Amino acid sequence: MLQVNYIRENTQEVIERLAKKHFDGSKIIPEIIEWDNARKQTQTELDSILAESNNIAKQVGQLMKEGKKAEAEDLKNKSTALKESAKTLEIKMAEAEEKIKQLLYQVPNLPHASVPKGKTPEENEIAYQEGEIPTLHKDAKPHWDLAKQYDLIDFELGVKITGAGFPVYKGKGAKLQRALINFFLEEATNAGYMEFQPPHMVNEASGYGTGQLPDKEGQMYHVGIDNLYLIPTAEVPVTNFHRDMIYKAEDFPIKQTAYTPCFRREAGSYGKDVRGLNRLHQFDKVEIVQIQHPDKSYDTLNEMVEYVKTLLRKLELPYRVLRLCGGDMSFSSALTYDMEVYSTAQQKWLEVSSISNFETFQANRLKLRFKDTDGKTKLAHTLNGSALALPRIVASILENHQTPEGIRIPKALQKFTGFDIIN
Repeated sequence: MLQVNYIRENTQEVIERLAKKHFDGSKIIPEIIEWDNARKQTQTELDSILAESNNIAKQVGQLMKEGKKAEAEDLKNKSTALKESAKTLEIKMAEAEEKIKQLLYQVPNLPHASVPKGKTPEENEIAYQEGEIPTLHKDAKPHWDLAKQYDLIDFELGVKITGAGFPVYKGKGAKLQRALINFFLEEATNAGYMEFQPPHMVNEASGYGTGQLPDKEGQMYHVGIDNLYLIPTAEVPVTNFHRDMIYKAEDFPIKQTAYTPCFRREAGSYGKDVRGLNRLHQFDKVEIVQIQHPDKSYDTLNEMVEYVKTLLRKLELPYRVLRLCGGDMSFSSALTYDMEVYSTAQQKWLEVSSISNFETFQANRLKLRFKDTDGKTKLAHTLNGSALALPRIVASILENHQTPEGIRIPKALQKFTGFDIIN
């Protein structure tokens, strides 16, 4: 959530930067300022009444000491009227504050200066690419056919018991899933991230805290009776660990990791791009989260990108790093790098990680602050990244490492799988 003071002091800049995300702020930004003006005016009136009421209270006490009961009673009556006026102004204040909050919830984060212009994924910038795209044998298959051939994943059974987008992993397919989760968690803890096992459902406040609500309400599975939401990513519960917290500057960085299943409705998704593991309603992911000092958050973002690169190298997968354009960024992000691996059988790039700096956007919603070395209380910066999401990693391993003899398991995974080939 943007800060009102920043909007007031940089109104035109805010509108122009929002335009890079293809968000028209020309109406809502002035409306926020107008409501904030009303709030300030109400606050001034309320402060004046409270000051007068306090002064009257002192006078009443003095008059009672002097035995001037009639005059004291007149002032008491005036004080009662002032208190009624104060209650009315407090209600007006609360209404203005709620209106400002609801308007701010509709405004996305400002993109960083380095974010390229553009509206579609095709306009993202390729920042880095590594690894040779393998040449497959003539009978090479896409992962959904390999999964059936080697009895790794049962998509039809998932449809039977739940619906499309809920696959059932079996045999060596299930072991490969578990191996990847263990591999990612071990790598994260070796890199200094503390492991957590958070709940898989969150309350409404947590959804608002990280920006999923109200922006992506229709994409989240909602448990209506209890008003809880199935998490779309471990980012939501883990980042909310820090809601209403005040840290010291020396506490940073705070590095945390978690494995969770993730649930996304993916409304409107259909066609060839959702076949197999390409797009699911439930999938597994290991997430990394950092809480950092604002002066160091962009160095941290680069470090997180480099960390995910090491995972992809160890999995022996060709990959590239994209700097997302304004139109392809998430609502809450200030700068995002997407990591994509190449699916040789499908002849396309598949997103496997999104690494973002949210600057103070989530922290302002969360009231996540810290005492800086200058003694001032400031908002922290939050960052997160997938390290990694499993479905497309599994798809790429099956497709890129297939041979006429079977599917070769990357060396880094073999101690977790217990086998070096699927055949």
